[in-house]
Amino acid sequence: MEAMDDMLLANWVNLHSSIKVPSSYMQPPETRPGTLFISSGNTIPVIDLGGHHHHAETINQILKASQDYGFFQVINHGVCKDLMDDVMKVFKEFHSMPSKEKLNECSNGSCKLYTSGENHKRDAVHYWKDTLTHPCPPSSPQEYIKYWPNKPSNYRKVVGKYAEEVRKLGMKILEILCEGLGIRREYFLCGGLSENPSLVVHHYPPCPDPTLTLGLAKHRDPSIITILLQDKNVRGLQVLKDHEWFGVDPIPYAFVVNIGLLLQIISNGRLIGAEHRVVTNLRNARTSVAYFINPSNESIIEPAKDLFINGSTQKTMYKSMSYQEFRTNFFHKGPKIESELHN
Repeated sequence: MEAMDDMLLANWVNLHSSIKVPSSYMQPPETRPGTLFISSGNTIPVIDLGGHHHHAETINQILKASQDYGFFQVINHGVCKDLMDDVMKVFKEFHSMPSKEKLNECSNGSCKLYTSGENHKRDAVHYWKDTLTHPCPPSSPQEYIKYWPNKPSNYRKVVGKYAEEVRKLGMKILEILCEGLGIRREYFLCGGLSENPSLVVHHYPPCPDPTLTLGLAKHRDPSIITILLQDKNVRGLQVLKDHEWFGVDPIPYAFVVNIGLLLQIISNGRLIGAEHRVVTNLRNARTSVAYFINPSNESIIEPAKDLFINGSTQKTMYKSMSYQEFRTNFFHKGPKIESELHN
């Protein structure tokens, strides 16, 4: 495998249909999934945003799901089904292109394409995925869209519209969470807290032995929230709750909403940045589209001051730091950063 560093995993697998899992992709025994899915009877809540409930009830449902699971799915969310189909089709077409063509489309700096992780050559253990990522800033989209892939031919048009609609959904959910927490509704429109969103598209090719590999290791997202579009027909996402892994079954035209570690800090620990991972699949490729709502680098990440007014006796659990400082520490220290975030 090392001799083919210039090739992406999807293309490499297609060229070697009878491959075994290379040793660098085998997870240590203690982190291997063992079986493809672990059935525990748990499932994350599904919340209907279509107006069938009183607003107060919707607030309570989202707040409880965010406190208990750090994950929930939303239906009747207002994003057009045709647009969801189109964007998934575009990303599947992109990942099916030849390696050189894909790499050429991501050669303009802000758009990245890599196998396993950004430090593939240095990582001792690799993950069974290819990843496409680029920023989706809401304030100056045209400045960045020109660096996005131009193939497939409708990529920029479809992905641009999708990013716009999913941002609206994300900000709506954040407003609801603010109401539930007692924070002013416009909190995430201030201080650059939502000004640096990014799109991350993972493609997981079929794996010859899913018991040995992972698509993504156990982690919490370093975001405010993540809005995830799952492949409608292929399972893979698992969430950790009460020391058990359970699968998040895809619901057609639903979005998975994931509370990020930054929102855990801002909520002073009331909301959970839940741990999750992705397992691989023997027969089917899986594509997932994650929209991360992130702050600007200069934004200050700290428990919201609104939580400590009106005689509140709770204490701040987390230190204040810039998002740039948080991000640097997160990618250097991984899970170890969490102990350093607390006061």
